[in-house]
Amino acid sequence: MLNEVIEGLRIRPDGTYLDGTLGGAGHAHEVASRLNAGGRLYGVDQDAAAIDAATKRLTDYSDRVTIIRTNYENAVSELASRGVNGLDGILLDLGVSSYQLDDADRGFSYRFDSELDMRMDDREPLTAKRIVNEYDRGELTRILKEYGEEPFAANIARHIVERREVRPIETTGELSDLIHAAIPARMRSKGGNPCKRTFQALRIECNRELEVLEDSIEGFADLLNPGGRLCIITFHSLEDRIVKDAFRRFENPCTCPPSFPVCTCGEVSKGKVLTRKPVTASERELQENPRSSSAKLRIFEKKLV
Repeated sequence: MLNEVIEGLRIRPDGTYLDGTLGGAGHAHEVASRLNAGGRLYGVDQDAAAIDAATKRLTDYSDRVTIIRTNYENAVSELASRGVNGLDGILLDLGVSSYQLDDADRGFSYRFDSELDMRMDDREPLTAKRIVNEYDRGELTRILKEYGEEPFAANIARHIVERREVRPIETTGELSDLIHAAIPARMRSKGGNPCKRTFQALRIECNRELEVLEDSIEGFADLLNPGGRLCIITFHSLEDRIVKDAFRRFENPCTCPPSFPVCTCGEVSKGKVLTRKPVTASERELQENPRSSSAKLRIFEKKLV
């Protein structure tokens, strides 16, 4: 959703921007190309491969780009340490990236038989392998149900626990076989690959994705300069609900009962939501990039002083 993001950010050539999920720098390259010598783009990512790829892609704009390897939950403090206390635009493109999914060695995809890893930051100790082999049955069920919205969460968790009592579950292929065995045959052909929900749940748990989003989003809104915009792309309902609810709260934080004739709580609006309904991918993008079918873009604008 490159064009939609660029339009949403409303880039000023001398503005200061943050791409909190830098990835391969697809969005960042377009932002940087629109900045002049007085502008600055900060690119943040926790993935070492993403940092390497983005650094190469942004070489021509190294005079106006600063790349930082960290989780975006640390972006506000990292920017403060560099004297940055206000931004004109922030982008978060959430979820797993295409190059992570397509790297057979990372363990994100059930299309390859590889070690169960799923870490976006290889410096972190928690892997998908540890989750499936060390979490108790109740925790596994909860994760699959909450993060994967998996209707057969309890049965999949039971199969995992029974298998690991015999031998550890080491690879994505072994996990995929367990999932197929745990889901009734009549249900396997419905809604795409039956492994999708479980793999999503494990990835979210492994990388604390929802926790990081919930803990970071208000700090980003507060960091915006007057008129600045926060653009967030989500890829599943759990992320989108967090963003939608947060944006609504930023716009209307009043906690007074509806029966009160005037507000007495003292809460003040941070700005306005520009997307009453999320922006979705165009027909052309859907043809060129089928993975964009679940993408939803929401935009919040900080109020003018």
